[in-house]
Amino acid sequence: MRWATYFAVLASVLSVGLALGVSMPLVSLRLESWGYGEFAIGVMAAMPAIGVLLGASLASRLAGWLGVPAAMRLCLWGGALSIGLVAVLPSYPLWLGLRLLIGMSLTVVFILGESWINQLVVEQWRGRLVALYGSSYALSQLAGPLVLGFLGSDDDFGFWAATGLLVLAPLVLLGRGGAPTTEAYSVTFRDLLAFCRRLPVIAWAIALFAAFEAMILTLLPVYCLQQGFSAEIALFMVSTVVVGDAVLQLPIGAMADKMSRQTLFSGCAVTLMVSSLAIPLLLDTALIWPVWVLFGASAGGLFTLSLILIGERYRDDALVRANAHVAQLWGIGCLLGPLLAGAGSQWISGHALPLLMAVGAAGLVVLTRRRGAFEPASV
Repeated sequence: MRWATYFAVLASVLSVGLALGVSMPLVSLRLESWGYGEFAIGVMAAMPAIGVLLGASLASRLAGWLGVPAAMRLCLWGGALSIGLVAVLPSYPLWLGLRLLIGMSLTVVFILGESWINQLVVEQWRGRLVALYGSSYALSQLAGPLVLGFLGSDDDFGFWAATGLLVLAPLVLLGRGGAPTTEAYSVTFRDLLAFCRRLPVIAWAIALFAAFEAMILTLLPVYCLQQGFSAEIALFMVSTVVVGDAVLQLPIGAMADKMSRQTLFSGCAVTLMVSSLAIPLLLDTALIWPVWVLFGASAGGLFTLSLILIGERYRDDALVRANAHVAQLWGIGCLLGPLLAGAGSQWISGHALPLLMAVGAAGLVVLTRRRGAFEPASV
């Protein structure tokens, strides 16, 4: 196994997590300070999701033309340019377009980076090494709000820090090999439908985690502010959720190499449902802190286990296409999650965010109870 390449690819993807962890909450806090409501903030949070859908259809084609490493470098620099323009063009309509471009470019990085990692790892270490990827990515997002808290949200230092990271990240990929080979092929929604019919549990889990991540980084700070917490406590709560995601992914990955991955998956779904329902009940008590940890850990575990299960089944071009479907599902989840939670918070209930996650997790629990839920169905 190429360990140096594994860590180089890991580092490049982590730079994306840190850049998003700094810039996404800053955008939401900036819009809230300008007087925009939850729905407008939710629309802004959903824009990268549309970019994800566009980027997913281009990833295989771009990698086929340029090769995986060159395509990743190009898109990292594209993301840097987009975030830099957010800093110099403080306009809601312009930010909508720039967030779309950010979603497109960084989606290609995720698709190709996850494919590259799953191609490199050996089967007996797959759970731990994919979990290390998931845990490290979550830690990079955790560091994002912490860095933002240090830099402050009253100026544009956070945007410039994110831009600098994405400018430097492509350099670690120079000279690296072992990437999957792929054809120049555009992934369509018809292909996505076939993937969802083959693996509906994995498809649902990915879309649910995407909604979770988009809402946590963009709407959770606003949710906490509206429940009476200060901006510092709100950002600390976001960080606590991501800590749960990050810290417990490694034990989950280790267990995935030793026990039934399907049983572990089902346990994460149940834990996410219960913790989501507990948030409104325990928000004003000390018990909310361990609930935040379980909330993040169970959601992150679903995504990590989904990547592990995909890595078991696919290689090379098929692996890149499968991860393109992951990105499409990610885009759908990122699009619907903030929109539904933002609208629900403004017009139905102030606790719409955790309740929406509880409903999604309950649907996943039902799917996991179906016979042969984790076996690819014929289409």
